[in-house]
Amino acid sequence: MQQPAAKLHPTPNMVHHTAYITYDAKATVDFYTRVMGLEFCSAVMDSRLPSTGEPMPYFHIFFRLLDGSHIAFFECPGIPARQPVPHLAHHVFNHLALEVDSREDVDAWAEWLTSQGVVIAGPIDHGIIYSVYFSDNNGLRSEITTTLDPTWNDHPQEAARDLALWEQVKSEATEKGSDVSKALFDAIERERALGNITVHG
Repeated sequence: MQQPAAKLHPTPNMVHHTAYITYDAKATVDFYTRVMGLEFCSAVMDSRLPSTGEPMPYFHIFFRLLDGSHIAFFECPGIPARQPVPHLAHHVFNHLALEVDSREDVDAWAEWLTSQGVVIAGPIDHGIIYSVYFSDNNGLRSEITTTLDPTWNDHPQEAARDLALWEQVKSEATEKGSDVSKALFDAIERERALGNITVHG
């Protein structure tokens, strides 16, 4: 079982901000203020990268959530167009999830997003959370979710067990020259049949 890192420094308190690339800062401000209802709270404009000093004019915009965390974007002229994702997983798994208070709130968001011309998937009941999915004006996959099981993130022993199983199945399949994805699929289905997995992610 993996142990927490030694307490050599303070544990981070919260997510300060997550940052993504945008090709249109103005359209992004419109989406996150008008559609998402967030405050456009700050912006940074500079001509060089602070870390290297390299000439690269950029505009960095921030939107504040109710807990004090932020979603941020960079617009930088000349960035090549975003390439199509090589696999569906890149689009589905890479996403930003925002929490609301109840299922009713998720349903209300689904109605609101649809009324604004935003294509949605769901709402979907995952057992531990209830969510609706959509993409912003930049193609960033996003999620509005609410917690159904208040203990969903309090299973460290089970998480360590599942990680060990995941790594074991991958290792054994690789050594045998077997299809790793099929081996993992079969192992997960066996665990589900045994009642060890009850949640769909």
